[in-house]
Amino acid sequence: MQIEALSSKLSENSYPGRGIVIGRSADGKYAVTAYFIMGRSVNSRNRVFVEDGEGIRTQAFDPSKLEDPSLIIYAPVRVLGNKTIVTNGDQTDTVYELMDKQQTFEQSLRTREFEPDGPNYTPRISGIMHVENGNYNYAMSILKSNNGDPDSCNRYTFAYENPKAGEGHFIHTYMSDGDPLPSFEGEPEWVKIEGDIDSFTNMIWENLNADNKVSLFVRYIDIATGKYETRIVNKNQ
Repeated sequence: MQIEALSSKLSENSYPGRGIVIGRSADGKYAVTAYFIMGRSVNSRNRVFVEDGEGIRTQAFDPSKLEDPSLIIYAPVRVLGNKTIVTNGDQTDTVYELMDKQQTFEQSLRTREFEPDGPNYTPRISGIMHVENGNYNYAMSILKSNNGDPDSCNRYTFAYENPKAGEGHFIHTYMSDGDPLPSFEGEPEWVKIEGDIDSFTNMIWENLNADNKVSLFVRYIDIATGKYETRIVNKNQ
């Protein structure tokens, strides 16, 4: 595997769907994460990110246009002590609640599977960052149908200890646009993490497809202190 520019991975794919990036800043000081959502339908595009405590949640931009909230209204980011949980669905709550009961990230996701939105069967992608006493590690997960067969769920977890400065991983729900949408395949993509929080945020937003992008969340966590900065960008203003 060769490290690639995140800007290229984004600009070359008109519909990666939902995406999670986790890594370490180039100066080594920050644990970095980003989460974005895209949409093709009116219902999916009718959303914004809003802050909710230490995390965020999705919200209908125009409540009168909200159709089915079940798979689009959720908390993508929650914080449990020194752990930051980032996912593309209400499995954020599952991970939070079960890890709070001493289960592991992987154990908590054993209770969930891909989304029931056939024929796409959108994968559930999840990430967790652990920052404590100057140490940092993270893990990513994908729960997907067995090559489009909803009778089987394939579960993959990838763990990264002591991540290198300027490096990260990118996982997203779809390989590309299509009908049905083809699920992500393989390991999370190895990407460069470059710039401060504002330049990193701008780079991601500018390289997401202009028609399909909806919202973006970025957080830089100081590994030494645990303090963080957050940026939110919404297409609907």
